Amino acid sequence: MSDAPLIGEITAEEFSSNARAIYDEVRKVIVGQGDLIRSVLICVITGRHALLEGVPGLGKTMLIRTLADTMSLKFARIQFTPDLMPADIVGTDILEEREDGRREFRFQPGPVFANLVLADEINRATPKTQSALLEAMQEKMVTVANTTYRLKPPFFVLATQNPLEMEGTYPLPEAQLDRFMFKINVPFPTADDLMEIFRRTTSSEHVELQSVVTGDQIIAMGNLALQVPIASHVNEYVARLIVATHPEGPSAPDKVRRYVRYGSSPRGGQAIILGAKTNALLEGRYNVSFDDIRMIATSALRHRLLLNFEGQAEGVTTDQVIEELLDQVSTGS
Repeated sequence: MSDAPLIGEITAEEFSSNARAIYDEVRKVIVGQGDLIRSVLICVITGRHALLEGVPGLGKTMLIRTLADTMSLKFARIQFTPDLMPADIVGTDILEEREDGRREFRFQPGPVFANLVLADEINRATPKTQSALLEAMQEKMVTVANTTYRLKPPFFVLATQNPLEMEGTYPLPEAQLDRFMFKINVPFPTADDLMEIFRRTTSSEHVELQSVVTGDQIIAMGNLALQVPIASHVNEYVARLIVATHPEGPSAPDKVRRYVRYGSSPRGGQAIILGAKTNALLEGRYNVSFDDIRMIATSALRHRLLLNFEGQAEGVTTDQVIEELLDQVSTGS
């Protein structure tokens, strides 16, 4: 990549070097899970949000904490519980007494005023509290007592949820799910990975992580990804994929017609294209291929397809629907 062109504030060569440095630091703590790390890294680079879903003990929170340690960013963790209130997230006005004896309200920022926010077990909070994140995730600002406060970039929410324990949880509303660029399923480790995890976690071994990138570098990497060109026929393929997720569409595959109640919003297509552009740079390329689109599609669409009653009753998953979608919708090449 020595002849990489200058695009935006950094070169593609610097982009690759920064991404490799982050990846290498994360791998000091996280065993395996290469696809998971890449997917989360794509969300971070593009300044979007990710929802990680997996059973307890798979290292979801550890991955996000480790990622935060590799970047010179302000990090905040919010442990979502049923008694968490919106003010516990965005902040509130407090009444304080000045030196002259007068009292006035002062805004006390909440933990959302960080660069990287870990929303741990996000589905344990009530819908009212979950909705407190909506404005922050979409508009990058919060409104308290009719006053709007902007969040300092970069800003992204990395949320986790447990798919097993449904008691005492509140499913995320579709409007909030749509704000997440990716929904990433965290797979169970292989036997070899488990052996390495056991070795690292049952010994006196201690890993010192280095901060390898700054917030400005992350922003520059995201700006670079935005400028990666995408051919018109690849862009058209993404549009046809999104249209085909709707059961009333003429090109909808059989599983979409039978099991999907409502398909993806335009944000699904935006997530696919942004993710594919970033993935191309991570692969050392300056253009988006059909393979990039297919690699990103499942993570970008699995939380944006709403299954109907028949699909839920038969145990159909959105991943199965997306697999048929990618098989049936032609690239047109």
